[in-house]
Amino acid sequence: MANSTAAPADASHDGNRRDFLFLATGAGLAVGAGAVAWPFVASMAPDADVIAAGAPIEVDLAPIQDGQIVNVFWRGKLIFVRKLTSKEVTDMKGIALSAMIDPAAFDSRVKSGHDQWLVVYGNCTHLGCVPIGHQGNYEGWACPCHGSQFDAVGRVRQGPAPINLPIPPYAFQSDSKIRIGEPAGGRGEA
Repeated sequence: MANSTAAPADASHDGNRRDFLFLATGAGLAVGAGAVAWPFVASMAPDADVIAAGAPIEVDLAPIQDGQIVNVFWRGKLIFVRKLTSKEVTDMKGIALSAMIDPAAFDSRVKSGHDQWLVVYGNCTHLGCVPIGHQGNYEGWACPCHGSQFDAVGRVRQGPAPINLPIPPYAFQSDSKIRIGEPAGGRGEA
């Protein structure tokens, strides 16, 4: 009879040990499978450089004061966002195209209905230097490296820069917000 009472106790002990080994092995396999799968799943996500390369950015225009220039970066490039004063708008509209190196009408430099806002790339078109705002003879930017000067809407007025500051694709989302990196009509233009 001693054998008959000892057998159930050993069977119960073996069952607990077996359950523990089963759970521990299952947990180890799950962790191992996750560790093996993680790099494959992570490799399917786009790289941070890829995300930054094409993602449009939104700029809140509300805090920008008259005459102020704000610098933002899109696709790793410097962008100037400038709120023109009413005097600058009037002055820039009155400049004859014949007085420019790369003639461009005022209306081609700003969005219709938003004359006070200018959005341009922030590098000199000569050798890529960063021009300094509110400098030079034309109420705009002056390149400290080689002397190019741009007016308040980014038109080159004095060389050696050959062309105007380029305009990136952008659209007004509302009167106080723009989206750089999305052409007009992309997600709605106010």
